[in-house]
Amino acid sequence: MSVCELAVHYVPCWHADPRTDRWHGKGWTPWQLIRSAQPRYEGHRQPVRPAWGMVDDTDPHVAAREIDLAADHGVCSFLYHWHHFDDGPFLHDALDRGLLKAANIDRIKFALLWDNRDILAHAPALLSGNPGVLASGRVTSATFDAMVRLWVERYFPHHCYLRMEECPFVAIYDLVNFVRSMGGLEGAREAIERLQLKAAGAGFPGVHVMGLLWRAEEESRWAEFGGVRALVAALPLDSVGPASFLDHYDLVADTFPRGSYAKAAAANFHHWESESRSWGVPYIPNVTLGFDASPRCAATDHFERREYPFVPILDGSTPAAVRSAFEHARTFVTRPDAPVKLVTISSWNDWLEGAS
Repeated sequence: MSVCELAVHYVPCWHADPRTDRWHGKGWTPWQLIRSAQPRYEGHRQPVRPAWGMVDDTDPHVAAREIDLAADHGVCSFLYHWHHFDDGPFLHDALDRGLLKAANIDRIKFALLWDNRDILAHAPALLSGNPGVLASGRVTSATFDAMVRLWVERYFPHHCYLRMEECPFVAIYDLVNFVRSMGGLEGAREAIERLQLKAAGAGFPGVHVMGLLWRAEEESRWAEFGGVRALVAALPLDSVGPASFLDHYDLVADTFPRGSYAKAAAANFHHWESESRSWGVPYIPNVTLGFDASPRCAATDHFERREYPFVPILDGSTPAAVRSAFEHARTFVTRPDAPVKLVTISSWNDWLEGAS
C-alpha cells in the first residue's frame, strides 16, 4: 500500500436494470432525475450536467476513461456499492460488465462496499407522503452466506482487488440493518466469522471488514444495541469510518436550504482529532466532495424542510474547501501512529447527492 491510499465510493446505478424497469418503467435510469433537477435558491448550482454526458456505466470504454482519470489524479481504488437482496443481485453490471472488462483495469484496484440499505421510492421523492420501501436491505443468513461465496470465489481472487495487509477489503454500509438481518449481535458476529472461515478455506489470510458509521449521530437508531460504540465493540470489525461528512454532523440542525460545507468539514476534523481513537479499532476518515440531494426531489414540488431528501444543501464546497479537507485527511493518516493509511472519498459519481 502507498503512503496514503485514496479509495473513492462508486455508485453503480447509471444503467437500466430489471428491477428499476419494474419499479419505474422500461429503460429508466437516475439520469432522468438529473435532467429534471432545478435550482432551489439564488445561486444554487443546479442543474449539474456531467462533462462526459449521461453515460452508461456498464460500458467498458466508459470504465476505461474513468480508470485513467482516477489513476492520473491519485485515486487508487474504487469502492463499489454492491447490492444483493434475498431474491438476487441488483446493479452488478457496472462492475461485472463495465470495470472488470476495461482494457486498463490494471491501473486501478477495486473493493466491495456491501450497500445493504433499504431502497426507497425516491425517484423522485414527493412532499405529499413518506416513500415506500422498494427493496429491503435485510437478508437472511442463507443469503449472506451465498453472497460470501460469490465474494470469495468471483471477486477476492482478482489481481486488482484491494487488500489490506494481504487481506481482501470489504465494507458494510448499514451496520444496524446487518445486525437486525442476522437476528442480533451474536448472529452478526457469527456471520462475520463464517466470512473469515470461507476466505481462509480459499487461501486468504483473512478479510479486512470495515463497518461504516452511517447515521452515527442518530442515537435512536443504535439505542437497542446500547449505542453505536457498543455495537461496534460487539462485532469483529477491523476498522470503522464514516460514509460521508454527514455521519459526524447534524445536518438537520443546519440552516435551510443553504447549509454549510465548512461547518460539516470542521465537525469531521474535530472527530478525527479528538474522538477517532475511542472506537477501539482503526478509524478511516472520509473526505466528502459536497452534498445536495435536491435532484431526488420532485421538480414540481416546493423545496421545504422535511425528511430526506428535503434537507439542507451543503453550500461552499469550493475547490479550496475540498483541498483543505484532503490536507486534513492526509495529516491524519500519515501521522506516525496511524494504523491504517487509507482515506475514503464520497464520491466518484453520486450525482443524486451532489458528491461528484
